[in-house]
This record gives sequence, C-alpha cells and structure tokens, in this order.
Amino acid sequence: MQLLKKFSIEAINTHLYELAFIHESYANENNLNECYQRLEFLGDSVLDLVVSEFLYNMDSTLTEGQLTRIRSNYVCRKALYTYSIELGLDQYIKLGSGAELTRGELDSVISDVFESFIGALYLDQGLNRVKKFLSKTIIPHIENGDIFFYDYKSELKQLCDQEDLDLSYELIHEEGEPHNKTFTMAVLINEKNYGTGIGRNKKEAEQNAAKIALSKL
Repeated sequence: MQLLKKFSIEAINTHLYELAFIHESYANENNLNECYQRLEFLGDSVLDLVVSEFLYNMDSTLTEGQLTRIRSNYVCRKALYTYSIELGLDQYIKLGSGAELTRGELDSVISDVFESFIGALYLDQGLNRVKKFLSKTIIPHIENGDIFFYDYKSELKQLCDQEDLDLSYELIHEEGEPHNKTFTMAVLINEKNYGTGIGRNKKEAEQNAAKIALSKL
C-alpha cells in the first residue's frame, strides 16, 4: 500500500492495513466475512491508553477528572475525523458501490478508520510503534491545546449544583442496527424537559442535549 510507504511502515501483515479500510457495505457487497469494525474496537482502546499515558506524564497536577475531560477532547469523533483527514486516510476507504451514506455517516466512517488503522498498526508493529506514530499525529494537537470537544454535561452539572437543581437524562428513542444505532436523549431539570439531543451513543446524545439546555439557561 502506498499509505504504508508514506508513513515509513514496513508491514509484517499487509492484510491488517487493507482490512482497516473495508466498510461493512463493501464487505457485504463482495462476500467478505470481515470489515474494519473489530480493528476499530481495538484501536479505540489503544488510542485511549497512549493518550492517557501522555497526559499523565505531561502534568502531575492534573486530577483524574481533569485528565478524563482533557482526554475526551482528543479522542472524540471530531478529533478522530481531523486526524484521519490530515493523514489522508479517507482516500483509502472502501465503500460498497450501492452504499448511501449521509454526510454525518460518512464523517463517522472517516473517524472510524483512524481507530481501525491504529488497531492494525498495533497488531502489526506493537505499542511502541503506535506511540511513535501518534507522537507525530495527536501529540502536537495536545501540545497546541487544540479544542475539538466541549464538555457541556459537566458545565450544566456544575450550574445545576450551584442552583440546587435536580439534573437527569432520559432515553427518548433509539433506532438502527446494533453496530450503527442512533440515540435520542432528553435532559431534565427539576423533571422539566430542557432539550433533546441525538448521537451515535448515549453519551454523545446527552452532550448535545446539555448544549441545548445551557443555551436556554
């Protein structure tokens, strides 16, 4: 793969890197029994580990909560999408010819392949090679203090705590296949609905709901 030459990766198992870009639609269309989803799962955990270790060593004064919030900024969907585009990974994605994806779904796939590529790199080259790769990919964004994600839930909780308001979230609706669900969450303040948010998981939907609630408050 040209991509491997670009990153000076001497692959032991090139199949892993090819698999990292195969979307489910392409796999189904070509009767393949695998796609990038398992690598994405693995890459997600490896990414969390490497970023967590860097942040831990970066500043010994950061608390667990602060580390968690900072990490979430650099492993969120928007951040992953940015890394993927910067590296040109989007150019290697294999979609089925009949796949009809919305702009949001395509952006999500672009985010996914960054994680699946990290998963492939980890299995093929090991953790130290992943750290070296991410030191040129994510770490500069951390050192620059780039913002990809704002924690609306934490801000809303702090506000409600100050005003002694009861805050909770409620699942309104969920739809889609198990691997591609969409959730709708409502944010309730003193049992009154202050907004609903939609996301690929409950946490994302809650963040979107909290953002709406903050705008009203």
